[in-house]
Amino acid sequence: MDSNSAVWIVIAVVAAIVVIALVAFLARSARNKRRHAQAEEMRQEIGQKTEHVEKREAIAAETEARVRAAQAEAEVKAAEAARLAGTARTHRESASTSREELDAHRERADALDPKHKDDQGPKDDLRESETTDARQAQAETPTSRQRHRL
Repeated sequence: MDSNSAVWIVIAVVAAIVVIALVAFLARSARNKRRHAQAEEMRQEIGQKTEHVEKREAIAAETEARVRAAQAEAEVKAAEAARLAGTARTHRESASTSREELDAHRERADALDPKHKDDQGPKDDLRESETTDARQAQAETPTSRQRHRL
């Protein structure tokens, strides 16, 4: 082989390497452009989805605030209901005590009234025992006046 052929072979090999390198560079460049375009599309989708997620988070926060407000209102109403139940219980107990006192007074009045005994007829013996029982119960339970003194 002469030196001229060797030079042409070297030039051909170098040219082939340059062409292969150029094709590889262009292919890599095209692949990078595609990837960049895909990444930009993904970023745009992420931006849109982020807005949607932020709106949902805002709705969730608002709903949680409503829940806390409703719970606070329910607690206030429960406290009011408990207070009213206590007041009702106090009034019921007071009314019951007053009713018992009135019944005892009525029985005492019935026991003192001679006409009432005549109207009752043979039940006088039962009425007297009931009156005695009522007097004993009254003596054992303090009257409202006695309670106020305590």
